Amino acid sequence: MPSSSSALQLRPAVELKLLDERLKEWGLPRYQSEMAAAVDLHACLDAELALEPGAPATLIPAGFSIHIGDPHIAAIILPRSGLGHKKGLVLGNGQGLIDADYLGPLMISAWNRSAPGTPPVVIQPGERIAQMMFVPVIRPSFALVEEFSAETERGAGGFGSTGT
Repeated sequence: MPSSSSALQLRPAVELKLLDERLKEWGLPRYQSEMAAAVDLHACLDAELALEPGAPATLIPAGFSIHIGDPHIAAIILPRSGLGHKKGLVLGNGQGLIDADYLGPLMISAWNRSAPGTPPVVIQPGERIAQMMFVPVIRPSFALVEEFSAETERGAGGFGSTGT
């Protein structure tokens, strides 16, 4: 277990700008447990929204914007696993990436992946429908080369080249 002075305990400051006052009632972004990896995002809707199975994704406001301000940190918006597994509610783009210099409103691309003919997923105003996790970003420099400096066993083998 890391010690309390470990670099893993570092908590960089991220500015949060409230765009929907209802989040004060529903809950500002926060970690739900001591070891939670992500904060839940609420659907800042004015009325319930029914997502039909297979219909195009819908953008739902999360009610705030953030300023990360550090090029070595990004935020990723992910689906909530229970809603995806039980109801078919996932993100239309798989996951969303929030760059450190983006200052606009956070939006959740919600999509009902369920089979046609199943009931719609109904989202209520204030419902927790996604989550946001902060991750480190490595920004390597690129070196233009004519040939790579080393060979590997795999080489240029493509998809499935290492077996099943």
